[in-house]
Amino acid sequence: MIDLKEYPHRRFNPLTREWVLVSPHRAKRPWQGQTEAAVTAPGASYDPSCYLCPGNVRAGGHLNPPYTTTFVFENDFAALLPETPEGEWDEGGLLVARSVRGACRVVCFSPDHSLTLARMTPQQIRPVIDTWVSEYQSLLGLPFIEYVQIFENRGEMMGCSNPHPHCQIWSTGTLPNEVSKEQSALAAYSAGGHSCLLCDYLALELKLGERIVCGNESFAVLVPFWAVWPFETILLPKRHASALDALTDAERDGLAAILKRIGACYDNLFSASFPYTMGFHQRPAGADSGVWHMHAHYYPPLLRSATVRKFMVGFEMLAEPQRDITPEIAAARLREVPEIHFLDRP
Repeated sequence: MIDLKEYPHRRFNPLTREWVLVSPHRAKRPWQGQTEAAVTAPGASYDPSCYLCPGNVRAGGHLNPPYTTTFVFENDFAALLPETPEGEWDEGGLLVARSVRGACRVVCFSPDHSLTLARMTPQQIRPVIDTWVSEYQSLLGLPFIEYVQIFENRGEMMGCSNPHPHCQIWSTGTLPNEVSKEQSALAAYSAGGHSCLLCDYLALELKLGERIVCGNESFAVLVPFWAVWPFETILLPKRHASALDALTDAERDGLAAILKRIGACYDNLFSASFPYTMGFHQRPAGADSGVWHMHAHYYPPLLRSATVRKFMVGFEMLAEPQRDITPEIAAARLREVPEIHFLDRP
């Protein structure tokens, strides 16, 4: 058994069946690269220039209603369209393309421009979860939809074009690459005589405790053993549930509470508005509920402070992902910070 805290090693991701290089001895490497200014002020609850605030005109020319809770609309600049005609391109099997249909929607979490999930109450987050469930069921019910991807990009460096609290839902007529890899891994594990890959993995992590960040009766958040991003986490239901619509009322409340807690941990880590990409992976159309175990991935780019970020470059683009901060150190740092948001402390 090698010392995982001292020596370079590769860790296996059973969900994607890929490897990540971990180099713990590089964590003290000096940084003289690009930095970003930290943003800490929450801002005003209404911004007249924001195209997502109630009563304002969106970039596509549509007027937002004076909404008071969650608000859903078709993305004005959708990456996927429901009316795309069927067709394909094939030149000798080397130049291959196929059309894909889909639908894209935007979900505003709150009319309050200054809030984030980390600073909303669980009672304010619960309608967001209920909206996710209804949108998931509605979109998955379309005959040409195979998968529904719910995700939130937070922060400019993660490509978020508007700071108003919101997420996106992209539904596709095909199974995306990352989801396809996870489905294959989950199915192979189950076919091997096991119960559920993520049920067994979570039980092992709860037993060891080293990478657990926070949890409640229904959910746990941990830094996965195979994490790539510096403070990457995975959010898992403790009961086997294939999708958001399989959660009980109590579990939806638990999800609301844990979303707030992990969001506050991220912001408190560097006392700044912490950027990330977060998204749920859950049961595709027609998939086996016994195989699928829903979960959410958090991918934050910040490395050592609120100003130092980590990009997938060099060896990571050309060979395989690599990280310096071990998952165990990342989990410990996230556990150590308070769960009351730094902007909300007396």
